[in-house]
Formats: sequence, structure tokens, C-alpha cells
Amino acid sequence: MTEIGSVLKGDPRLDKLRWSRRLSLTSRILFVNVLPLVLLGGGVIYVDAYRKQLLDERFKLALVEAQITAEALAGATPRRQDALLIQIGKEQRLRLRVYGPDGKLESDSFALAPPSFTLPDPAEVDQNAFALRVDRWFDRVVGAPALPDYREPETDDVEDWPELKRAREESLTQIVLRDAADGTHVINAAAPVGLDGDTLLLTRNPVDITESVREARSTVLVAVLLALLVSTMLSLFLARTIVRPLRELVQAAVRVRQGRDRLVEVPRLPERRDEIGMLARAVSDMSLALRQRIDAVESFAADVAHEIKNPLASLRSATESLARVEDPALRAQLLDIATHDVQRIDRLVTEISDASRIDAELSRAEFEPVDIAQLLANIVASREAREENDGRTIDLTISGAPVVVMGVPVRIERVIENLLDNAVSFSPSSGSIAVNLERQDSWVSLTICDEGPGIPEEKREAVFQRFHSDRPEGEDFGKHSGLGLAIARTIAEAHDGTLVATAREDGKRGACLIFGLPAKR
Repeated sequence: MTEIGSVLKGDPRLDKLRWSRRLSLTSRILFVNVLPLVLLGGGVIYVDAYRKQLLDERFKLALVEAQITAEALAGATPRRQDALLIQIGKEQRLRLRVYGPDGKLESDSFALAPPSFTLPDPAEVDQNAFALRVDRWFDRVVGAPALPDYREPETDDVEDWPELKRAREESLTQIVLRDAADGTHVINAAAPVGLDGDTLLLTRNPVDITESVREARSTVLVAVLLALLVSTMLSLFLARTIVRPLRELVQAAVRVRQGRDRLVEVPRLPERRDEIGMLARAVSDMSLALRQRIDAVESFAADVAHEIKNPLASLRSATESLARVEDPALRAQLLDIATHDVQRIDRLVTEISDASRIDAELSRAEFEPVDIAQLLANIVASREAREENDGRTIDLTISGAPVVVMGVPVRIERVIENLLDNAVSFSPSSGSIAVNLERQDSWVSLTICDEGPGIPEEKREAVFQRFHSDRPEGEDFGKHSGLGLAIARTIAEAHDGTLVATAREDGKRGACLIFGLPAKR
């Protein structure tokens, strides 16, 4: 009860939300949650491609610089070589080293002049710094291969640099990428110098690449954070569009279940075209159908009590009078009345039981193809053989192709029998009953017309109510229960069909009952 009470405390006049009513909930949820991931994935791919592009350009530049510098050094004197190393190193922010044929370091631009760049000491760099952690995370996300660390050797010779050894062995320029302690890149390019066995080692620290990548990554991070913020706000708003209407439905459903407000209306949310709107209208229709069913059950129970009460009162009066009556003729009359009342009660109980079972049985039944033309012909022939038409003539007309419908044969037969019984009871003793079966596109119509007094237009719907009591003159009282047409309409509607009463189209006296069913596709 606590949970129900808390639901009932909500405001039933909740604000109407007007966002994306034509979008399904699945589309909204996917859009809101995928947007940040798309931006993140796109940003990561962009930054990684941007970094590779910058490195490719610097590789090409280092290759050209190493080759041009090696050619310039090849024909120069030692003094001129030192001057070139100083000049090129200063202008291009490079470190240039020349190794002799014996593999020993001969010249170093950082030793000849002040260094053009400085690499940090690994011992002084905090490897847990935020920028370095982000760099490592980014490399893992994009699957970048791990780079070797750049460290200055204690004894600087050719053996300390693999790229120098390959350049000497292959006589080709070699390029290697390493990581400095601060996360920046170091590009080494080794090239042979002339034919004397000298080798040039060019070292570049492109700090601008790391700075550009980090700046681009920060921009992407800001965009992703903004997307997450917007996504969170949209998610909250989306929750409002889902939760609020559902809360309205829950409140209405609880009130309907508790029966506190018979006139409570479940909101239909006609302005919504998504699943919430579909649910609201389905629940509203369900509650309306449930209310109508409950009303019908209550009315049926009251009608049953009223209909059984009359024959029971008559039966009680007859049986009580039997003890006091000694006249044989009067006693026989009272016994006839009692017998008639017992038969009437038995007929009522049978019809009532059948009427109450029809809905449940049809809801569980499996429909099958029914040749309604053959079924109708068999029913008419059987009635004539048993002389159930009391002298009335049945004119059967079947037009069109074979007529097949989906349904329960026994129940369709019950409808036809009830309609024929009704037509026989209202037709004169020598009258004719016209029965016409035809198919019109996807619809099958069975029309049964009698020659009775007809049905006034204002009463054509009332004849399908339970225990309707307008009977032809001269008919024995209590011969019919008044449930025949009501049962027939119930069966028709359970088969997605119709049953209506109209006047005869030929202008003659009488009424027509039209039983319609969808044809089998």
C-alpha cells in the first residue's frame, strides 16, 4: 500500500512534454547515448591520423636533411665540417655528430657550439605526470607500437646506435623514432658521409609535434565533455518524457484497480506517436473494455435474476395451490403451469450457461477454414428433414465463388440456427424465408429475411440485447429466452464479423438480419 500511496500522491496534471514525439524511444535512447561515443571515437582517430601525418613529414625532412648534410660534409675539410655542423645545427635546431671509420665520435655540434635544444634528464621527469599518463592512454587506445626510450650513451660510438651500424653496412640513410623522457619524440637519421667510412648522425627533437597533438587532443576532450554534458541533460529530459507519462498511466491504472473513481479516464496521449502513446491508448482501450465487460456482467446478473424470478414465482404459486385444490381439472391445470415453468427455467439456465461460456470458449478456440455455403446448405436440409420450420418455406440462394471463412464451425452453425429460428417464429405459418449468401470482395454476407411485422428502426439495435422480450402474437409465453440474437451477435463479433437488423430491400413486409464475416484470404 505504501508504493500505491506514493504513486497516488503524484500530480495527475503533469506537464505535457513536446520533444520528438514522432521519434521512437529506441531512436531517442540510441541517439543520446551514442553521440558522445561517436565524437570520442572520431576525435581519437583524427588525432592519431594527425600525429602520423606530422611524423611522416618530419621523417621525410630528416631524410633529406641527413642526405644533404652528408653530401656537404663529404668534400669539406675538418675545419669546414665543424663550421657546417655549427651552422646547420643552429639554423635547423639539430644535433649533428660525425663518426670516423673506426666508429669513434669525431665531431659533435653540441660540443662545438651551445646546444640548440635540451632533452630533460629521465631522473628528473615525473613519469606519473598527467600529460604523460594521457599520452600512454592515448597510445593504448589507438594501438600505437611502443617506442624505445632515447638515452645518451656513456661511450658515444657507432656501437651505441643501431641506425649507424645499418647505415654503414647498407650505405643507406636510416631513420629511427624514439621517445624522450618528457614524452616528446626524438628522430635520429644516420647517413654515410662520402667514401672514407665516416657516418653522420642527425638528431631532431620535434617538440611542436607533441604540443600540436596534445592541443588537438585537448580540443577533442573538451568536445567530448560537452557532448557528455549535453547527453546527460538529454538523457534526463528523455527520462522525463518516459517516466512522466508512465506515472500518469500508473496513477490511472491504480485508481481503476481500486475502484475509487468509476469515471476515471486513462490518458490516451493522442499527441504522442511513439511507444508511450501506443501504450497509453492500448491501456485506455483495455480499461474501457474492462469497464464495459464489468457493466455487462452486472447487467446480465440482474437480468438473470429478474428472468428466473418470474417463473419461480409462478412455480411457487402453483405448487402451493396444489395442496389446497381438490378439483381434478384445476389440479391438472396447475400441474401444467408448474411443468411449463420448470421447462422455462431449464431453458433459461441452459441459454444463460451457453451465453456465459461463449466468450471464454472463443478466446481459446483455434479458427479453421469453414465452407459456409456447404454448412448453410446442410443446416437448411437438416431443418427441413426434422420439420423445424413449422410449414415455412426457406428459399436458399448462394451466389459467387466458393465461400470460405475462418472460424469455429459449431459456433457459426449456432448463429445461422438462431437467425433461422428467429425468422421462423416471426413469419406467418405459410410464409417464405429468403436466405441469400454472397461474397463481396473480402467480405461474406448472409442475409435472412422473414415476412413478419418487421422491426422499427429505433428498435433494430435493441433486439440484440439480452432478454429482449418483443415476441410475435400468439407465441407461447416463455418459449424463447430472449438470448438467441444476443448470443448470435457475440459469436459474430468474436469472429471479427457483424450482425445487424434492417428492413427488406424489396419493400415487402418483414425484417432482414445480415450476418457478415471476413472471407479467408
